[in-house]
Amino acid sequence: MARKACDGAGLLEAFRAAVANLEAHVDEINELNVYPVPDGDTGSNMFATVKAALDEADGVSPVTAERIAGAISFGALMGARGNSGVITSQIFRGMAEALGGKTRFNGLDLANALQQGAKTAYGAVAKPVEGTILTVIREASEAAVATAEKSNDIEIVLTATLEAAERSVAKTPSLLPILREAGVVDSGGQGLFRLFQGALHHLAGLAPVKAPSAAGRGAATTGSTLAARIDEGFGYETMFLVQAHPGKPLDVDAIRDHLESVGESVLVAGDARALKVHVHNERPDQVIGYGLGLGSISKISVENLDNQARDVQEAKATEFTGVAAGEGYSTNGASGEAPIKPGPAIVAVVAGDGLAKVFEEFGVDQILNGGQSNNPSTGELLRVARLARAREVLLLPNNPNVRLAAEQAAKVCDDKRLVVVPTRNAAEGIAALFALDPTLDAAANAGPMTEASRAIQSVQVTEAVRNATIGGKKVKQGQTIALDPDDGLVAVNGDRNKAVLAAVAAFEPGYELITLYYGADATLAEAEAMSKRIHDVVPAADVEVVHGGQPHYRYLISAE
Repeated sequence: MARKACDGAGLLEAFRAAVANLEAHVDEINELNVYPVPDGDTGSNMFATVKAALDEADGVSPVTAERIAGAISFGALMGARGNSGVITSQIFRGMAEALGGKTRFNGLDLANALQQGAKTAYGAVAKPVEGTILTVIREASEAAVATAEKSNDIEIVLTATLEAAERSVAKTPSLLPILREAGVVDSGGQGLFRLFQGALHHLAGLAPVKAPSAAGRGAATTGSTLAARIDEGFGYETMFLVQAHPGKPLDVDAIRDHLESVGESVLVAGDARALKVHVHNERPDQVIGYGLGLGSISKISVENLDNQARDVQEAKATEFTGVAAGEGYSTNGASGEAPIKPGPAIVAVVAGDGLAKVFEEFGVDQILNGGQSNNPSTGELLRVARLARAREVLLLPNNPNVRLAAEQAAKVCDDKRLVVVPTRNAAEGIAALFALDPTLDAAANAGPMTEASRAIQSVQVTEAVRNATIGGKKVKQGQTIALDPDDGLVAVNGDRNKAVLAAVAAFEPGYELITLYYGADATLAEAEAMSKRIHDVVPAADVEVVHGGQPHYRYLISAE
């Protein structure tokens, strides 16, 4: 990148440095979680988003500013995870539109691109909230424009952008009381600051910024870095199909060699036009990113194999890669395609094997494993929606941090109608399914299903990972906390039983059934004992125990 102007190659290298700097600070950003829960993932989501963007940009030729910016925009959109990742992708989208037609750009062009990025990001959110990443990009872009009108030097403009972003992040607690009370700045805004910081340090020829040590940050326990290795178990199984870009045949041997250098149990089947890939490693994002650089990928599957026997793994790998490239593929492993079904299909994002089974029993067409700390990307949601053999799809995100990615998938899905029912947890998703009328189309179902999901009451129960103050209530590390999707923290106590009973007592009267979904950290015996305590407190209601298997949250409790 030159000081006065930047070409495509300079933009790519500056973006690469920005991504590396964000990766170095993933833990720092994950720990800026308002609620002291063990699933802070803003940094992880933003890094996965920009890494997908970088992988897409790495495959661009010719390397012009327009082509690189466009590739970053597309890669970020398809790889967007979580609300922070989706908003970041929209910033890149606006910037790419502003850089359209340019082989290189100057400081004024950069300022205009940042301003367009801010405008596009605001437009992507139905109810923009100040004190978030939106505020940071807006104020940073305003500083960029003011500076560029005085000096067209890119380094000076980017310096002003970074300084404004830092100031904006620092004042986010003054704009959002929940941040001020929790004693943190906005995590998405901090992630954007780290991106700008990495780009500027590259431009100025400075050494990369070192991530703060755990001791310097305080020994927080949330959000381990994506670069950390998994020390136990088998890691992750990643499978996908890749089709070559026109004029760029796949080098089967080179692909196999690369995958063997980063993983194990590698199977690659196909030819220069299309391949089926299977690999075990600890970084599925790297494998998927590599695949995106090879061509167009689909049929993506990522599973945690820590509890899966090796013979099961091998059988799945053989089943997947043993079919010749170009043959049909269905979700049950058989070749060919199922007939188009009448009425809308259902796709649900679900965390936990028990909850997945419940959704399967409801006849959900496709289930995507995901949730807190494992938010599916826009591209993954789009892929799974396209697997459903129906002309219309109802998508249940079952998590507020998946909703924006789901809505982006609905916007870009051009081969079928995709409608999002904004469920906030699995209990709301199950309630929504009860309201499904298969004789109506997706649009007609969306309203009643959303109303049914909001008609129930629910809380999620976990343990605080740090001290905090939420809604005026003091929380100490290790205490049990119960979170309501509407009101936030509703109960906190050092005694788990008391916290759960307090959360149940906070339910509005009039319900007849309480369902206790116990998670991966709880046992059946413990859940049954808890159900008896709940029934003793509310004897007029039936209490049902269901195995959820969800991570992070010991219980998901609903009342209806």
